Amino acid sequence: MTESGTAATFEVPGLSEPVEILIDRWGVPHLYAASRADLFLAQGFNAARDRLFQIDLWRRRGLGLLAEVLGPEYAEHDCAARLFLYRGDMATEWQAYGPDTEQVTTAFVHGINAFVTLCRTQRAYLPPEFRLLDYEPAYWQPADVARIRSHGLYYNLHDEVQRALTLRDFGPEVEGLRKVREPAHELRVPEGLDLSVIPDDVLRVYRMATTPPWAANAPRQGIDGSNNWVLAPSRTATGRPLLANDPHRAVTLPALRYLAHLSAPGLDVIGAGEPALPGVSIGHNGRLAFGLTIFPIDQEDLYVYRTDPADPKRYAYGDGWEAMTKVTETIPVRGGEPVTTDLWFTRHGPVIDERPDRAAAFAVRAAWLEPGMAPYLGSMDYMGAAGPDAFVAAMERWGAPGENQVYAAPDGTTGWRPAGRVPVRRGWDGTLPVPGDGRYEWDGHHPVGALPSVRDPEDGWFATANQLNLPAEYPNAERTVTYDWYAPYRHHRLAETLAARSDWTAADCVALQNDYVSLPAREIQPLLADLTADDPRVRDGLKLLRDWDASLDADSPAAALFEIWYRRHLRPELLRRALARLLPEERVAQALARVLPAEDASADPRVDLSLLLAPGDRLGPDPDAAIRAAILTSLGPAMAETAELLGPDPDAWRWGALHQAHPHHPLAALLGAEAAGWSSVGPAPRGGSGDTVSATAYGPGFRQCGGATFRLVVDVGSWDDSVAMNAPGQSGDPGSPHYRDLFEPWAADEAFPLLYSRERIEEHTTARITLVPGSVPGE
Repeated sequence: MTESGTAATFEVPGLSEPVEILIDRWGVPHLYAASRADLFLAQGFNAARDRLFQIDLWRRRGLGLLAEVLGPEYAEHDCAARLFLYRGDMATEWQAYGPDTEQVTTAFVHGINAFVTLCRTQRAYLPPEFRLLDYEPAYWQPADVARIRSHGLYYNLHDEVQRALTLRDFGPEVEGLRKVREPAHELRVPEGLDLSVIPDDVLRVYRMATTPPWAANAPRQGIDGSNNWVLAPSRTATGRPLLANDPHRAVTLPALRYLAHLSAPGLDVIGAGEPALPGVSIGHNGRLAFGLTIFPIDQEDLYVYRTDPADPKRYAYGDGWEAMTKVTETIPVRGGEPVTTDLWFTRHGPVIDERPDRAAAFAVRAAWLEPGMAPYLGSMDYMGAAGPDAFVAAMERWGAPGENQVYAAPDGTTGWRPAGRVPVRRGWDGTLPVPGDGRYEWDGHHPVGALPSVRDPEDGWFATANQLNLPAEYPNAERTVTYDWYAPYRHHRLAETLAARSDWTAADCVALQNDYVSLPAREIQPLLADLTADDPRVRDGLKLLRDWDASLDADSPAAALFEIWYRRHLRPELLRRALARLLPEERVAQALARVLPAEDASADPRVDLSLLLAPGDRLGPDPDAAIRAAILTSLGPAMAETAELLGPDPDAWRWGALHQAHPHHPLAALLGAEAAGWSSVGPAPRGGSGDTVSATAYGPGFRQCGGATFRLVVDVGSWDDSVAMNAPGQSGDPGSPHYRDLFEPWAADEAFPLLYSRERIEEHTTARITLVPGSVPGE
């Protein structure tokens, strides 16, 4: 290896020809290779160069190897993770993705391992976390990429269990105050299901498997979602299509996603994926732009078994008993003895809880544990699509998670194609757990082509925001996708804004991605128009909210008051009044904790607005009086709380003084004082909420926990005019200039050019890396 200024050369075993990596001023690497094999090997090397500790931690968490380096307190998480590894035939697994996914993944992993070797032999390249925590980065196997499944977004196990517990304890009317089901749907408890045997913490092991231990106390809901849209030439100022995408995930340090440009004969794709995976899942390839949001297919079920009192490892199935399958594994533990654990499985999936005292056991059936369902690895099959038809054809093979895929081509074609495997449940709907005795089996999957789709929408635009977007004629009762969709307010705001203009530009799309208008606030404001109050604080609060434009700007006093009032005072007051009509007084507080759990980032706003705008008899015989009383009763305490938090002068209140982004390194607590200067970034004031297009979900402490740290707008056909953002920076190396350089521009709602042509890239290149063929050490 030689270095000179901003140039570096590395010998990389396995390469057949040199690979150039040009890094632009925003930290985006542009990789140029002579073959696809070299390209993906170089992608793995480069991903490790910028994100080695992050992807090493991702691998350890997914494979159940955290305790090996972090100590015995992580052994239980490792046991849980191992329950949810893919354990099927690997040949079948690789074949499910497309013709060369195994070869590409193998090359990618060899590239990672080449950088691991570099770090082990030349310690100057070792990320500081390894030194501070005193362990070495691990070598990968190609199968690791496909076997790890626990980092995806999946549905609807949490919802069906919460639904069952609420029905068990309070009944269907209280469940209706917890979450709205769409389309409207009457719950039917499956025949043979005994709700009383389901323990409150039945999902404890599942959550450990699917939630990083350092995020175990983060709010569960309201974080993950996304927006995307496509605009036809008739809707844009240039006559070219536009595609915009801003996925919403946890706000992390480093960023979840990584932007890269991959160029080799037959492929020239740029965009973002996850750094531990080969390829690009959101971006464009010079012939087609593509983007995704969650299409929340119900791909999970909880199976409830009656177990044999004489042998709890047998469960009733059909006319007899069936034995669970045991897999024994040993978990290495740093500073302690290895832990030997028995993992148990039924024919449906991993056993997550056993209650011999109730003669019951519980297992998860998950589509994402089947072949071809590793999250986002399916993007290998579409990122090189030559046009819309090839892209749509690739969606036939997409497995998990369910996605709203949108696309746009330079010829003006735009479209939407949802993708993902929808289980066939004959005679039942997946809304609740089911007995595991053989009466409730999946019968394969519905054809992906049976899902609705749109090509060249009549209105010239199409947008998704995780809302119910099945057309009215779709037979959801027969081909159930789910009944658990996200609230529609982000989509409503997109729809009213996109439909209002025919001169959209990329900059306008960036502004819409950062839109802070709260439709819940706007719908509530008319209810305040004629209210009067004796309490001067309440009068001041009413005036502040009436005169407001309903935009949750970071510098808005009214936004601060509204969010505190609506979420922490009005919402519980409304629900308390509704619950008091259904339950004895002594049970109301318990039910309120169920329908409005404190750990959730946001409850279902459809329930709140329904109680305010269409209460029926849920608030009593005089709902208008009840609503007025709820508003006036809750606004005084909200004013007092806002004053306590932000001072006595409402003119000095600022929503961004409370609502801030302050991402921390996942292991900040373990890294110690030496890492204090780089183990967090920020804070920065933020506008919005979980209900705004710029989704900035937060928990009880107002800190932003989710949102779009990655954003993309593609100017289709004029590719160099595309823009992006990826906060806090492209690199996970604290010593890199790109570790946090995008945090402030992101917090200011800006974007940077996502350059595509070699000429423009050369103009903004700040570093050059050359990878040359090298020998394997020791040869």
